[in-house]
Amino acid sequence: MIDLSNTFVIAEIGVNHNGSVKLAKEMIFAAKMAGANAVKFQTFTADALVSKGTPKVNYQKETSDESQSHFEMIKALELSHADHYPIIEYCRAQEIEFISTPYDVDSARFLDSIGVKTFKTASADIVDLPLHQFLAGTGKTIIISTGMASMNEIGEALHFYRAAGNSNVILLHCVSNYPCEFASLNLKVLQLLETEFGFPVGYSDHAQGAYPAVAAVAMGAKVVEKHFTLDKNLKGPDHKASSTPEEFKELVDGIRICETSLGSQIKSVQDEEKQMRLVSRKSIFLSKEVTQGTRIKLEDLTLKRPGTGLYARFLPLFEGKVAKTDLKADHMMSLDDVE
Repeated sequence: MIDLSNTFVIAEIGVNHNGSVKLAKEMIFAAKMAGANAVKFQTFTADALVSKGTPKVNYQKETSDESQSHFEMIKALELSHADHYPIIEYCRAQEIEFISTPYDVDSARFLDSIGVKTFKTASADIVDLPLHQFLAGTGKTIIISTGMASMNEIGEALHFYRAAGNSNVILLHCVSNYPCEFASLNLKVLQLLETEFGFPVGYSDHAQGAYPAVAAVAMGAKVVEKHFTLDKNLKGPDHKASSTPEEFKELVDGIRICETSLGSQIKSVQDEEKQMRLVSRKSIFLSKEVTQGTRIKLEDLTLKRPGTGLYARFLPLFEGKVAKTDLKADHMMSLDDVE
């Protein structure tokens, strides 16, 4: 299982390498510099994934060559099995984890055979039950994206992990549009997924900017994934909806600030509050001069800064008591002043 003591941040390179190992390495380096814990790729063959008549979805029509079919677009974005080896080796050299999304059982079997420790399934494959059955049997960490899924469909996929005794599962809340509207994010679902299924949760972010991912961490996300590119203007369907290195670093920095800010569920006086507490709280003072033997009334007392004396809850202890000595106006009261 990946370390979830801090938010695990994944730079989703996906197919933004455009089929180039060289570009993939440049992106890995940039992701590491931006603070990512892992990079994620996709492992597939177009022949196994796409039938020739598959249409493009709207965002793909807008971000890819209109003369290219869905199949041709996917074919151009393949990484061969041989391509995986230098990419994984480069990840090791950069000390960043390599993760991939297998789109079929054969691809999953290949990734398992070369020692990949963490898999991520695509939202669309929540219904590919043979794929989940295979992955569950590996015993490895499986990050399951839940975009487009009903609760029943998520439960069906998780059946295989429970049956295999594989508890190394993380559920990613996701909205499957590129980019998706803020009003569609529904981040409260994070708590629902964790409560309903009992696995750690995370967030696969297709929205613009860093704020939704930071909010997801505040809602309990232990993993955050975001699409990553070196240049939004590069050719390919996912670049425009991806974060640049600068944007990704802003996201990571925001997450780390959020983690620090969340603290614990223990309400206590923070060290940096202590001076403020002594100065800005109010203590009990005399509002007028009183002479020895005078019986103190509540209207003789007032509350003023600093807060180094007795607080208001002690006021009843002074009422009707007698001043032991002459006391000047604006005197900070002590119980030793009365009898």
